[in-house]
Amino acid sequence: MENPDQRFQQLRAHIADAEQRYSRTPGSVHLLAVSKTHSAEKIRALINAGQLYIGESYLQEALPKISQLADLTSVRGVQWHFIGPIQSNKTKDIAENFSWVHTVDRDKIAQRLNNQRPENMPVLNVCLQVNIDGEPSKSGITIPELPELAKNVMSLPRLKLRGLMTIPARSQNFEKQRLPFKQLRLAFEELNKNGMGLDTLSMGMSNDMEAAIAEGATIIRIGTALFGTRPPIT
Repeated sequence: MENPDQRFQQLRAHIADAEQRYSRTPGSVHLLAVSKTHSAEKIRALINAGQLYIGESYLQEALPKISQLADLTSVRGVQWHFIGPIQSNKTKDIAENFSWVHTVDRDKIAQRLNNQRPENMPVLNVCLQVNIDGEPSKSGITIPELPELAKNVMSLPRLKLRGLMTIPARSQNFEKQRLPFKQLRLAFEELNKNGMGLDTLSMGMSNDMEAAIAEGATIIRIGTALFGTRPPIT
């Protein structure tokens, strides 16, 4: 049976192969390890193997892990990414404990993150979440709403707008998987034509990472393919 380190090395090789296959610059696709429901011990082993981007969706689960791994965060340069829905009463803890937030989808949240980001910390990197398929069950704004929110976020001094994020509807067909990622990339390019200077497309997970890489992903968010099947929540 494969262990996490074997999966990690195989995944890195798969990403490098996909970069070459789709004419991407080597090293331009970054792996974000989605560690929700997995233990701090598993994350520590992954960090020691060389993985420095760690993504968490649930604040109450993430904070104890961040505390337990604080020794590695500073020494190894680990970056914690928040990738879950954001409630207003959670913004202070997010602003104080994460390097990146991928799920900003309204002005109120952006303002609170900005105001609550400590002055002694670097600016908080953020992505705007786009609900690319208009699914009612998912957070995110529409593509027509992007320019106004992007402009507002760029005006906030404690935030740095890095790019866009999406979670499209699941599909097993490769070409269908590519379509929403292409839509997001075109929206990203349009914002940059207007001087936004974005550099991040956070898109693609275990089941559709290849399609995301083909369409320009710079961060792929991987859980199952890296850690194996998630343990049940008790």
